[in-house]
Amino acid sequence: MRRNLFVITGGPGVGKTTLINELKEAGFFVVEEDARKIIQAQMFEDGNALPWKNKKLYAKLMLETSVSSYREIKEKQLSNPVFFDRGILDAICYMTMENIPISSEMTAMALACPYAHQVFILPPWKEIYETDNERKQTWKEAVYTFERMKETYLSYGYEIIELPKADVETRREFIKKKINQS
Repeated sequence: MRRNLFVITGGPGVGKTTLINELKEAGFFVVEEDARKIIQAQMFEDGNALPWKNKKLYAKLMLETSVSSYREIKEKQLSNPVFFDRGILDAICYMTMENIPISSEMTAMALACPYAHQVFILPPWKEIYETDNERKQTWKEAVYTFERMKETYLSYGYEIIELPKADVETRREFIKKKINQS
């Protein structure tokens, strides 16, 4: 496992991007969410690789882009902590949730790109949950996604660390404390 490559995950609308931006402002190297970039690009191009149009194509792009982002960071050989807004296993989880077949090649790709053992997961938080042009899931779907993300990362041998429902500064400090303990 790569000790300095940390995943921040969870269901939609739980503050991941806000936290990633906070970590970036605190001087950490961050990798923005690939899924949202794909959705934005597909909407701009009037493409079909969208979760509400062609889930299989969207999932394929999400997995390929996540692996590419991982490899790009790995090549930089950074020694300080790096935080990913979602990891490769998020794509695998999405595929499982949508009953999209996962080939042995896809599983091998996920296993070939290990992150730090500790994965930070943000729990569902109804008070801050909102939908937007790219986030169309219902609250019930958001909670379901959180549960499946947890199961997916655990099944691949990662330790799940649930962040508190708290302001972004508290969450940042919580993460800093945990990574300094590892």
